[in-house]
Amino acid sequence: MTGATPVAVGNAAAVPLRDVPDVGVEGFRTSLLDEIARGGRVSALFGTPRDAGRLEIVAVIAQPTQQRLGLLKTVVADRYPSLAPDCPQLANFEREIAEQWGVLPEGHPWLKPLRRHGSFRNGTTAPWPPSAAPFFAVEGEEVHEVAVGPVHAGIIEPGHFRFQCHGETVLHLEICLGYQHRGVETALVGGPDKRTIHYMETVAGDTTAGHALAYARAVEALAGCEPTAGAEALRCVALELERLANHAGDLGALAGDVGYLPTASFCGRLRGEFLNLTALACGSRLGRGWIRPGGVAFDVGSRAAEMRSRLAAAMEDLRRSAGLLWNTSTVRARFEETGTLTPEVCRTLGLVGPPARACGIAEDVRHDFPCGVDRRAPVQVATWPTGDVFARAQVRWLEAQESARLVDRQLAELTGGPVRLDHGALQPASMTVSLVEGWRGEICHVATTDEHGRFARYKIVDPSFHNWPGLAFAMRQQAISDFPLCNKSFNLSYCGHDL
Repeated sequence: MTGATPVAVGNAAAVPLRDVPDVGVEGFRTSLLDEIARGGRVSALFGTPRDAGRLEIVAVIAQPTQQRLGLLKTVVADRYPSLAPDCPQLANFEREIAEQWGVLPEGHPWLKPLRRHGSFRNGTTAPWPPSAAPFFAVEGEEVHEVAVGPVHAGIIEPGHFRFQCHGETVLHLEICLGYQHRGVETALVGGPDKRTIHYMETVAGDTTAGHALAYARAVEALAGCEPTAGAEALRCVALELERLANHAGDLGALAGDVGYLPTASFCGRLRGEFLNLTALACGSRLGRGWIRPGGVAFDVGSRAAEMRSRLAAAMEDLRRSAGLLWNTSTVRARFEETGTLTPEVCRTLGLVGPPARACGIAEDVRHDFPCGVDRRAPVQVATWPTGDVFARAQVRWLEAQESARLVDRQLAELTGGPVRLDHGALQPASMTVSLVEGWRGEICHVATTDEHGRFARYKIVDPSFHNWPGLAFAMRQQAISDFPLCNKSFNLSYCGHDL
């Protein structure tokens, strides 16, 4: 069967809802699989209630090589044929839709609730009774099970890890999240209002700039507002300082996980240096209150020179600290060939960000779907070919250097002028897709408005949603003692997943 062609849209561009093709279920399936076969990846798949108890399913397909986003939708009743057997990257999206709306993807390979752990919304379509969703089990002599969490030591958020092991070797890891039931997307309906930006800044607390920027661009697209060049430059500074702080922290944490204390100690301090640069610009170390629809709330003014000087000093210290990792044989021995993924696995699972680039996949929203400063200051995409912990660490170091270059350039070229505009009212009955390359990878915000220009649906896909299955796959045939190191090499968000 021939599918329909998805409507092509640019990053942070609005399109009338009537222009999004509405096709039958089989046509939807054919089109989606064709797009993926041509190198596409599903950025979002979500449901919206329609009339007569039906559900509208919307797909956002990213085609990086063509710098094109495609939108397509279909309407289903209480069930539809699952796409997950042919396209594994859709498995968790379909679990989420089933959980939220009680619509059954028939033939799904492992249809258990994604976040609610026991039942789907209508309580009738789950293939097992409520509160009895099983974990995957491996049977055989000397096979045993190790359960970790969901309660962890310290301040870490809840997440449950179930290992099926033979001796010390992990045969399978099942990751169970969703303990927080945050309800963020539901709270956004009817906005934007005074609360909306605060929800966005806490979608994933360590990704304040990334999610705030995705939201701001979505609002601006729906309002037909274009921020000033100065505002876009400062947004770049905010986003890249956030990347620097987290990558520096991760390099230190990786060193700590193998007991290499020099880099662990240095990077802990350096993460604070980058956070303090953000605080110097806007008063918040996490960047809260800085990015707003229409531009930014704070200009750096005369502080630009001081920020450049402090950035240069911090990067010199980071260069020395990271160099200790690459030049220490005991560290390399623990990093190399640990938690290895192949490019084929990455593409099959739809991984994004550093884990994908560590497998040699040169995809980065700033390069593939440029927006704002990205159009004037092209980004060098950092990749590494080996797909292991060493590669994920190297990609972070390479990206940190590129982020420092971008921040220094934007601060040096600031020319003054207004940094925030009134964005005005949002277009009614429209849709936009806003992609941002956060420090963990692709952030996707999809906003649709009703006839009054208010949010009718707001879908958020944090990069962790894509990448948690990658961590599970990376642990196959690894020693269970490698889990902390593999886990930190991904460093995924619990709260970004538990929306």
